[in-house]
Amino acid sequence: MAEAQLCGLQDEFTCSECLGTLTDPVTIPCGHSFCLKCLTDCWDQSQECSCPQCRHTFTTRPELNRNTLLNEVIKKLKKTTLSSPPAPPSQNYACPGDVECDFCTGKKFRAVKSCLTCMASYCQIHLQPHYEGDALKHHKLVDPDRNLKEKLCEKHQKSLEIFCKTDDLCICMMCVVTGHKNHEMVELETEREDKEKQLGATLSDIKRGLEEREKTLKETRRTMEEMKVRGELSKRGEPNQK
Repeated sequence: MAEAQLCGLQDEFTCSECLGTLTDPVTIPCGHSFCLKCLTDCWDQSQECSCPQCRHTFTTRPELNRNTLLNEVIKKLKKTTLSSPPAPPSQNYACPGDVECDFCTGKKFRAVKSCLTCMASYCQIHLQPHYEGDALKHHKLVDPDRNLKEKLCEKHQKSLEIFCKTDDLCICMMCVVTGHKNHEMVELETEREDKEKQLGATLSDIKRGLEEREKTLKETRRTMEEMKVRGELSKRGEPNQK
């Protein structure tokens, strides 16, 4: 029973840096765990010490000590895995056509959400800080989007949040104060909903027009058939039948 539970928790013991099972696991003050080597390499290559998963920054570099309890649990997990039938290939890796996680290193996981505030895409593992941290939980998450750069203002590199009706243009908050003062503006989402309503009304008008044309065409064909029949009857000298 315990072994089965460990197998089910295998993803919980995955290092978000190498995406493999934790080796010599270390847990840092923010609560996240990594392979000792992965975290050491990450910090050695950076000018600041921050958690690769939640981005929490430490003023001084924390001392890294192996999490003995977690290491023992992982040993049991590996032993159970070796004695169990081979698991099917992971379904989380990004395939051609998928949106990749921007924070995975090496072989990338499939993104499950894109953040319009961070302008980045996240796999399930790297998305967790958006649900757990107060600083990120108000960010706007959408389905994975590979065209996030198109949603950035070319001038200020900020997300496009406002629609300027005066200039018929999507703009960022910096544009509002620098070049669109006193213009008529609405939130981008509001404008999108209005455009969808207008498009729906236009499509309904087109559909009614097509139905009217189809009706007129059928009546024209019926009239032409009647005229053809009458013409043939006249040639035969037979009285026309109404």
